[in-house]
This record gives sequence, structure tokens and C-alpha cells, in this order.
Amino acid sequence: MSTSPAAGDGTSRPEGLDLVVLADWLARESPELVTGPLSADLITGGKSNLTYAVTDGTSDFVVRRPPLGHVLATAHDMSREYKAMAALAATDVPVPVMHALCEDPDVIGAPFYVMQHAVGTPYKHASELEALGPDRTRAISEDLVDTLGRLHAVDYAAVGLSEFGRPDGYLERQVRRWRKQLESSRSRDLDGIDELAERLTASIPSASEGTIVHGDYRLDNVLIDSDDGDRMTAVLDWEMSTLGDPLTDVAVMLAYQQMAETSRAAGAAASVTDAPLAAGYLSRDDVIERYASATGRDVSDIGFHLGLAFFKLSVILEGIYFRYSQGQTLGEGFDTIGDSIVPLVHAGLDATN
Repeated sequence: MSTSPAAGDGTSRPEGLDLVVLADWLARESPELVTGPLSADLITGGKSNLTYAVTDGTSDFVVRRPPLGHVLATAHDMSREYKAMAALAATDVPVPVMHALCEDPDVIGAPFYVMQHAVGTPYKHASELEALGPDRTRAISEDLVDTLGRLHAVDYAAVGLSEFGRPDGYLERQVRRWRKQLESSRSRDLDGIDELAERLTASIPSASEGTIVHGDYRLDNVLIDSDDGDRMTAVLDWEMSTLGDPLTDVAVMLAYQQMAETSRAAGAAASVTDAPLAAGYLSRDDVIERYASATGRDVSDIGFHLGLAFFKLSVILEGIYFRYSQGQTLGEGFDTIGDSIVPLVHAGLDATN
């Protein structure tokens, strides 16, 4: 009979993850996973789900849980992330191995899951890509688009995700959802955001073929192993995944790229990622063309999808700003988020003109 591993006596005891409780739970649910005391470090915090690198000194794995404090309704769904990646394990979309899911919030204070610690770098900054050179950067950005196309080609019924969402009426529900989420985080006036919401409500395009949708697809949400031919090893951060319109994923990629370009023109730092500014990275037009060519999909309604993407990002960042203003975020870099939201709203208005 094995004994339960306990938290070690090291200095790494990150907020939001009780290592003693985690060790006890793993000893019951996945006793083969750990054999000694646990230590952990926070990898990312605050902006999204909290991600911890955990080790017993021999085995390494990752724990994901929702952020602390104010959490938007329906967001940060641990079960959704876990099920999406588990279902995609047998496809050509790279995902980490899933180890265990805990839906009981009483264990560590929130639902969580445990997964493989995948090898690779989430390239967030252009400076990181520039060290690779423009040819490798272009190849990485091409693979990013191609992997999205492969995701959208997955037969969701065949991988057991028939009940993962409802493609019919997806865009209508998205607009309603993010309007509702806005009200949940509204603490100040945001110029133009209600106009954008009304414009989206009045111009929803006809339904397209439903696919698995990632929901927040960009380069720093995937891992690239640059020691192994710049191979993509994992697509991460599936908290907003569902079944829906695939162009929403394309539009989110484009919105992040436009945000970076706008920040550069204003002489400001990008609020999320500036990786698309690296020399060699596909232009926005190239992204659209490559995706359309690879998938054969009609992309003529991309303006609406861009407007929706900017609206969604505005609401997400306003939720982060709300948590930051309440002192409920972990990590750094949140002090300028509040100032970045109105420009996103205006970009959404421009996209839907």
C-alpha cells in the first residue's frame, strides 16, 4: 500500500494550489503519477486560467484551475478544456496527454485538471521569433494556420464531441453571451461598446458548417519545439472551445495581429502579444488566403467575425481589468489593460462598417 505524497518543504507554494490537498487527491485518483513530495511554480496567472508546473522531483506535470476571485459565468470551464484535449488525442491536432480531471470545487477551491507537461515554447514576443530568423518565423506562422485548418477538419462526432456544443445558432448565441458577460464585468463607461453590440446583433450572417472551435487561437497558446525542427507540440488553452463557426477562430487570430500592429503604430506595447510583428510572420491577408486555400471555406463574412472577435476580446479584457481593480489577479502586466479596451471596441466598429 503506497503512502500519500505530501507537499515538500521548499519555498515554491504558489497561491491558489494547495499542494498537500493536491497530493492527497492524486494519491487516490492517479497514484501512478507521483511518488514523492510535490513542489510547484505558477507558469501563467490572472489573464486566463491559472497554470502551474508541478513536480515530485522525478515526474513533471501541469495543473490548470480557474483564476481567483471574480470569474465570468460559463468561462474557465475545466471540464470543457479537459474533454476537448482528451478527444483530440487521436487526431493530427497536437495536444498534451490528459491525466486526471477534478470537477469538485471543494478539493482545492475550484475544479482543476492535470495534464502532461508538454515540451515547447509559447512564442509571445516578436523578439523571441526574431532570434529564429524570418524563414523559420514564416514556417511557424504557416503551421499555425495549417493546424487550425486541420482542427476545423476534425469530425467532431467521430472523436466523441457531438454533445460539445450546438453549431446551429452559434453566432447568435455568441453575441448574446458576450453581451451578457459584458454586463457581468461592467464597472465603467466604454465608448462605443454598446453600439458595437447592437451592430453585431443586427448583422449576423447565415450559418456555416459547424466545426470544433478553439476560441482563443494564437501563437502563444501553442507550444513550438524549436530544438526539433520548429515542430508544434501542443495546442493549449481550450477554455472557450465548443462547436461553432470556424471563422471565429480565424478572426481571433487576425484581431490579435491587428492589435499588435495598432500598438506598434502608437508606440505602445502590445496588450496581449506582439509575435505577429516579427519579420517573416504571415500578413493578415496572407493568413486569410492560406486558410481559405487550405480549407476551401468562404471567408467573405470575415468583417462580421472580426467585429465579434474585437467585441469578445474587449469583454474578456474588461473582465481582467475588473479583477485587477479588485486586487484579484496573480502575475504581472495588468496595469495597462484598462486603457487598451476602447481601441479594441473602435477596431470592431471599423470592421463592421
